[in-house]
Amino acid sequence: MAVPPALDLDTLRERLLAGNRAALARAITLAESKRADHRTAARDLIDAVLPQTGGAIRVGITGVPGVGKSTTIDALGANLTEAGHKVAVLAVDPSSSRTGGSILGDKTRMARLAVDPNAFIRPSPSSGTLGGVAAKTRETMLLCEAAGFDVILVETVGVGQSETAVADLTDFFLVLMLPGAGDELQGIKKGILELADMIAVNKADEGEGERRANAAASEYRAALHILTPPSATWTPPVVTISGLNNKRLDAMWQKVVDHREKLTATGEIAKRRRAQDVKWMWALVHERLHQRLVGSPEVRKATAEAEAAVAGGAHSPAAGAETIATLIGL
Repeated sequence: MAVPPALDLDTLRERLLAGNRAALARAITLAESKRADHRTAARDLIDAVLPQTGGAIRVGITGVPGVGKSTTIDALGANLTEAGHKVAVLAVDPSSSRTGGSILGDKTRMARLAVDPNAFIRPSPSSGTLGGVAAKTRETMLLCEAAGFDVILVETVGVGQSETAVADLTDFFLVLMLPGAGDELQGIKKGILELADMIAVNKADEGEGERRANAAASEYRAALHILTPPSATWTPPVVTISGLNNKRLDAMWQKVVDHREKLTATGEIAKRRRAQDVKWMWALVHERLHQRLVGSPEVRKATAEAEAAVAGGAHSPAAGAETIATLIGL
């Protein structure tokens, strides 16, 4: 979507900082655009609003499909807006392999937040990026902060890829688990427990659900006791919740607040964000290199020829890579 001629970047910036939702949506669309002029405009806009960003609590939320991420986020977000917060949910969908578009439609599964004037939901396709995090999620997060949102919830795909990407975007990494589904060992295998700042066993409903959730929570606590170094500032807690019944979600959120206060006092939040900025820089460098590959017709043609030569057995993969690298001056 192009920025309309009548709406220059200065006007867009002013409306964005005033909390105008239409301006926020337009700014995010600009940042997600693949056009070179849009990317430049988005970069200038983000640089202009950067001093007004950084004040939000950034929480990444992941979990296997079916664990109840959207239901939990809908209930948690409604609790937070009732308490006076402005909540932005960046729901990263899996991408269609054909069109690159979102296929889950998270917004339709967050009924309360979708109509809440103090909430903003932005579904976006992951487009194959690591950990299910959309390529422009970081920019979107900053734009939401500039618009006055003080809680940013990033929901990831959670289908088994490395979730390091979302941990590199946020201050707090929340992992939702299912009780009694064999996820205890699965979570350890995926390395999720090493990234988690908290584990919440969902679907702790009355009766059997509560019992199974408590049993799973005990196993996670034992695993975290082994994995967490004694010198750690924060020991990841394990809680049981019911997103469907809005059970113990306030207590879960208090753990997030406690984490922020504790790590802000030690300076670890600021240190983590500086490290994230460096990783963001390199992610942008990689993106620019990719654009060099796909942005020039001559390079695209030569790349296609190199691919065909490798696929046909005429060149080795190493020779094909060398040809492409030479094309873009590497």
